[in-house]
Amino acid sequence: MNAQADELTIRRYVAQILGRLERAVGIARAADACAGAGFHDKAVEITSDLMLPLRDATTLVNATSQINRPDPD
Repeated sequence: MNAQADELTIRRYVAQILGRLERAVGIARAADACAGAGFHDKAVEITSDLMLPLRDATTLVNATSQINRPDPD
């Protein structure tokens, strides 16, 4: 890729990472509220919803780190 395409891709990936992490924060806050109110089973159930946005964010971080790396030739 050229430098301009790399920059655009990185900006898009970072925006997507932020979106996934914001979603995860919302889920964590809901779980925290449930736990604070004594609904521990529900808190545990809600935390399972963290897996997808965190996995997606991790995948995007890994993809971002691969952009603009020199070839290992």
